[in-house]
Amino acid sequence: MKKIALLFIFIVQFASAQLLLPAKTPESVGFSTDRLKQIDRVFQEYIDKKYQAGIMAMVVRDGQIVYYKALGYDDFETKTPLQRDGIIRIASQTKAITSTAVMMLYEEGRFLLDDPISKYIPSFKDPKVIDKFNEKDTTFTSVAAKREITIRDLLTHTSGIGYPGIGSAEAKALYAKYKIPSGIGTPNDKLSDVINALAALPLMHSPGEKWTYGLNIDVLGYLVEVVSGKTLADFLQQRIFEPLGMKDTYFYLPAAKHNRLTTLYAEFNKITIKMPKSIPSVDFPKMSGSFYSGGAGLVSTAYDYAIFLQMFLNGGRYNGKMLLSPTTIATMTNNQIGDLNLGARKFGLGFAVGTAREAARLPPSARMFEWGGIFGTTYWVDPQQNLTAILITQKYPNSYGDLNDKFKVLVYQAIERMNPN
Repeated sequence: MKKIALLFIFIVQFASAQLLLPAKTPESVGFSTDRLKQIDRVFQEYIDKKYQAGIMAMVVRDGQIVYYKALGYDDFETKTPLQRDGIIRIASQTKAITSTAVMMLYEEGRFLLDDPISKYIPSFKDPKVIDKFNEKDTTFTSVAAKREITIRDLLTHTSGIGYPGIGSAEAKALYAKYKIPSGIGTPNDKLSDVINALAALPLMHSPGEKWTYGLNIDVLGYLVEVVSGKTLADFLQQRIFEPLGMKDTYFYLPAAKHNRLTTLYAEFNKITIKMPKSIPSVDFPKMSGSFYSGGAGLVSTAYDYAIFLQMFLNGGRYNGKMLLSPTTIATMTNNQIGDLNLGARKFGLGFAVGTAREAARLPPSARMFEWGGIFGTTYWVDPQQNLTAILITQKYPNSYGDLNDKFKVLVYQAIERMNPN
């Protein structure tokens, strides 16, 4: 038995050191080749109906690529096909990467998760909560928060910090008035100035009271800078991207890769159109910037992001490099918000996490963790089925977000060998 146990450990360690490569056949990892064709059919329907210009997706099981395709167009006017290695704006998928950087520093004993953020960024000392708000002139009154914001509050989006543009009416108005950016399309801002200005504004509620999506991970990006002494871009490059071999993930693209940035689309009367060039988010990755948004600023590829997710499935290891311990990954991917809810899901440290209620709604197991980005990207990881999946479009706004849930159904209907509970 001892020899068998040692052999199992060796196999796991060996597997976790390998690069993502195509499976010999889908059947070799428990998928049906014929049933995977349903994904193509549905994607093509969305493209033919002009719901999307192009769609890209990747499915990995047991560390092997089962499905990896790009359908439709990068530019539908010139009929330029979408390429699998197209570089995409991952927006809020940046959050999981920055959260990983935070947890790497946590593992080094640089801080504890329940430390107040003001211990490292003093401008957050003695936070206030908005009390009365006048929509006409954006004046407000505030009261003292019930307690300080902790690093855990920021990782779980329970700090009370909101979001410009997509947050509550109060958050949108206040952040616009005080020029707090979303993290996209403001390359010349200075991260320290933005975060300190944000700290001076009232919270939407006291820390820990609610789940409120906001600029929490941008604050944590600045924490990484303060604690590590490196820019967020340098820390991510040296500690995550290089060790994992993520060769196409950046805040701002090198000029030699500008031609691989995919086209961004929008909608008019529910029909897909090209995003107007006047919108800052269109070409921000081609700018030369020094503002690093830990919540929304990265671009990447399907393959690079699959590497990052595979590291989590491997217990923190990929390509012979260990970034996180399995215990830390367990902490990140389990409920950290107690009785608060995010729809049918809970939230961990950097990810939404599954529940029995969510697993009854859609196929991924209750152990899954997931998130996405505002430009039409989504992903999930299902440890029970040893599976990761990534769906990519490049469009905002988007009336056809039902594709995200359909993709989950399409992936699981193609499985012919399920792992037991």
